[in-house]
Amino acid sequence: MIKHVNKIVFQTLVLFIGISAYGQTDTLAPKDSSDVIEYEQFLRVVENTLEGYYRDFSSTDSQTDSIIKSLGYDEDDVPEFDDSIYCQRIAGMNEMSPFQLECNRDVISVLKFFAKNRRGFTSVVLGRSKLYFTMYEQKLAEHGLPLELKYLSVIESGLRPQVKSRAGALGLWQFMYRTGKYYGLDQNSYIDERMDPELATEAACLYLKKLHSLYDDWNMALAAYNAGPGNVNKAIRRSGGKMTYWEIRPFLPRETQGYVPNFIAMSYMLTYHAEHNVKAREAKIHDFETDTICLKDGMHMKVIDSIIGWSVEDIQALNPIYKTTYIPKTSPPQCISIPTKLVGKWVEFEDSIYVLDSLIYESVVEVEEKERGDVTVHYVRRGQTLGHIADQYGVKVRSIMEWNNMRSTRLAIGQKLTIYSSSAAPKPKAPVASTNSQSKQPITGQTHTIKSGETLWTIANRTGTTLEELKKLNPGLNYRDLKVGQKIRVK
Repeated sequence: MIKHVNKIVFQTLVLFIGISAYGQTDTLAPKDSSDVIEYEQFLRVVENTLEGYYRDFSSTDSQTDSIIKSLGYDEDDVPEFDDSIYCQRIAGMNEMSPFQLECNRDVISVLKFFAKNRRGFTSVVLGRSKLYFTMYEQKLAEHGLPLELKYLSVIESGLRPQVKSRAGALGLWQFMYRTGKYYGLDQNSYIDERMDPELATEAACLYLKKLHSLYDDWNMALAAYNAGPGNVNKAIRRSGGKMTYWEIRPFLPRETQGYVPNFIAMSYMLTYHAEHNVKAREAKIHDFETDTICLKDGMHMKVIDSIIGWSVEDIQALNPIYKTTYIPKTSPPQCISIPTKLVGKWVEFEDSIYVLDSLIYESVVEVEEKERGDVTVHYVRRGQTLGHIADQYGVKVRSIMEWNNMRSTRLAIGQKLTIYSSSAAPKPKAPVASTNSQSKQPITGQTHTIKSGETLWTIANRTGTTLEELKKLNPGLNYRDLKVGQKIRVK
């Protein structure tokens, strides 16, 4: 019911306050004066100039085109090189890197596979890197770590912040829950910080720095990042005390045996992609095309979309930390990434966004809240907890949980709760002891018609039975969503 009402009221309120899907309104828009036109034109020139400057400064596309043109490649050419050329290029990379970028049979095998079979992946990653690599490099430099570690995220996630492995690792840097928690990445019903690009990168820097301090070898640190220090230590023991990755490699898990060769091969491909006739896929958005805004309250992405024309899909793409389309109110407040081209609209219509969100997701719920004698139907509002609700009605948290068959205190916005007054609160009946085993057999044929406000728990107490008995008598019953007028067996 609440979803249906929200949809209708959402559409009605948008029309009522005169806001179109593009965020324009007769009542809220600034006056069309020469002053407004003048500063808007000035700001537009500044923004376009800066965007052009940053695009030229950060772009490698022209350099890629020049290399491809000089080598005379056609669009579909897939060049191959002698192994000595691969080793020569890797040796040059190794001179500028603290990693042991060896050129051996296994590395060349992986490299050739990437150059022939993973060209599309390399192209896509090059495009995605426009949003993340500058931030990576800044974080790595702040921690005094090798900038080549930015390629590790490519191997881990393909630069997809919302990707989850079969083992449960999540985010750009593929943190498991426990490791992420240890390095400060929290999660709740609305947020998982393992999916936040900056927070996860900060955690990855701390973790990688710790691993390097343990082994004093970057390849060993990579192996430990993949397999865990425990498996690396086992490999050291099995190798007879060897202390380099290539020496202990045969004793590592199979996946980790390919991990460093994959890292070297992908580092090579992203460095020499032009020589292999691979261009970057067009980036959906560059890092310099984003800005940050901080929210004063909780916010629904659908409301933002309706007013300034920023789609929910694009909001989630730039802000993958949120598990749902709701951005909760927190302290300190949530700050979200937004395209710079939409910042002006946000500033212009910010107050309207909060007003509309409040009208849709708070007022509608409040209208639906009803009292029926000694029973109240309460709809959970944003920011409410069971403790707040219990205090509001002068009851115990445990009582609310029992009346509504709740197994945890977790609430969802719009969730319906049945609240009884102290005089009307149903009291559980003590079970009647009996030594006659036949008295425990249910008597078939007796039913109960669900009345408004009833739960399975209240029915069990009123009919002298138990929740478990009712569940057995009514297999397949969705006892969390009972309908008024629905009949259930009670005996």
